[in-house]
Amino acid sequence: MGFLLRIVFATALVSLAPAVAQAKNAVASPALQKEFDGFIEKFRAALRANDPAAVAAMTRLPFMNDNGIRDAAQFGAKTYRTSFTPKNRACIQRGKAVYDRDGYKNESYFVFCGDLIFVFTKTPAGFLFTDISVND
Repeated sequence: MGFLLRIVFATALVSLAPAVAQAKNAVASPALQKEFDGFIEKFRAALRANDPAAVAAMTRLPFMNDNGIRDAAQFGAKTYRTSFTPKNRACIQRGKAVYDRDGYKNESYFVFCGDLIFVFTKTPAGFLFTDISVND
């Protein structure tokens, strides 16, 4: 009887696995998706124009809490020039943004470009570009 009970338990776990995995994949509400779509359209337009000041205006400053990148001029010189290469700008133009909500209920979208992840987070002021992370 112990063997049969283990088989029933294992079968139950296997059947629950897809539901548990699916619960971990956050889905943006239609209103949030619409808000992000409007933001990313403007962000991509600024990238097409290669306009670091316009990108900085859509960025949370100081960028990544670095006081050395606290205004548009510093952002342009220290971040835009090195991180928004033609290759990365093209990637953000065509890349699919992936939504996620963390344990603190922060809502973000991520665009993966090679070794980098560009992060856009919902803030009280709306969506802002908030981080560049390493894609490991």
